[in-house]
Amino acid sequence: MRRGIAATALAASLALTATACGDDGDGGDGGGSAGGQVTITWWDTSNATNEAPTYKALIKEFEKANPGIKVEYVNVPFDQAQNKFTTAAGTKGAPDVIRTEVGWTASWAKSQFLAPLDGTAALAEQDDFTPSLLKQAQYEGTTYGAPIVTDTLALMWNKDLLAKAGHDAPPADWDRLMDVAADVEAKTGADGFWVNKDPYYTLPFLFGEGTDMVDAGAQKITVNSPEAVTGVAKAREIVEAPGTADLDVTADAYAHMQDAFVNGKVAMAVQGPWELTNVYAGPAFEDKANLGIAPVPAGSTGKAGAPTGGHNLSVYNGSDEAHKEAAIEFVGWMTSAKTQSKIAVKNGTLPTRTSAYTDEVKAAPGVADYQQVLADTARPRPALPEYSTLLGDDFAQNLAAVLKGDTGVEDGLDATAEKFGELVPDFA
Repeated sequence: MRRGIAATALAASLALTATACGDDGDGGDGGGSAGGQVTITWWDTSNATNEAPTYKALIKEFEKANPGIKVEYVNVPFDQAQNKFTTAAGTKGAPDVIRTEVGWTASWAKSQFLAPLDGTAALAEQDDFTPSLLKQAQYEGTTYGAPIVTDTLALMWNKDLLAKAGHDAPPADWDRLMDVAADVEAKTGADGFWVNKDPYYTLPFLFGEGTDMVDAGAQKITVNSPEAVTGVAKAREIVEAPGTADLDVTADAYAHMQDAFVNGKVAMAVQGPWELTNVYAGPAFEDKANLGIAPVPAGSTGKAGAPTGGHNLSVYNGSDEAHKEAAIEFVGWMTSAKTQSKIAVKNGTLPTRTSAYTDEVKAAPGVADYQQVLADTARPRPALPEYSTLLGDDFAQNLAAVLKGDTGVEDGLDATAEKFGELVPDFA
């Protein structure tokens, strides 16, 4: 459906009496209409401090251009959003629009929580989207999300600390990283590297050995394969090596890592572009040129790999037609090349449309570096609705025990594989 047709359909829908979609107490007025105006609710899962202000400003622009639609903005913490939306959607109390992590989209589509978007204004100029990112928004050939930002993991490094330790380039593999980290600690007093205990941040260790948590095509669990054991064993070796910060297994480990890096207390960390704004605001990077961004180190295969992440905007399938049409119009506007360019410049995130990479966007600190990393080492996720669930608490707990040395690598990964068998029972 072309945008003009969608606008006509929207106008017709707005003439109807809109019934409020359900609300769990966080969604403003519940999405009712007044005086011909439809109010839709958007749950945004972006960082409330350094990203949300940009989205709030864009909503005002959208409302000015579309006076028949009001957007009720709700910022939902990312770590709560998946369970919160799943619960709300099951009781028809979900928002009209949800910012969904790419790993959630297929799962929610499978549960029929999301409206199909093919042929609607939400996917206007569809060929402009990066094909692999659009594919990640699909389930069984139907598209249920419009990609708004993409990301991957890279090695962030403090150029000044590495230079003081005698290094003018980032390490290309994990063994070299241990050497550099030890030099940084010995010559500067700062920690050389921080190991993040989260399973998502452990994927580069698996990818560097040519494996993943599962082989979706072969329907096989591979998290305890010999290659995965090698990768996680390397992560544990790094934890125990000189120059690595003490393993933090507290609930605030992520915040502690960020604080240490931006204040120059640790020289290297694996991180995504969503933290660029915060990093550049830190004391260690007042000179933005001090931040280096490179591919994650390679494993024993000689190849590096990092997960392709990002977010889509999806429309709740339980909303009435008037709210669906308004939501679709909003999603199309928010994921347009013009809007994505604004988001990239303000937030330091990566657009999902080719034409959104304007000269201004490429000139934004860090964006071009991450764009190159995305092209070189990012690895799309398999088309498996349960993939993001595999990265959940069971894997996290077993991984933490392995990295702490409380259990063996093989034992920890075997326990994880056993739990995976419950999540994907058709996999061997």
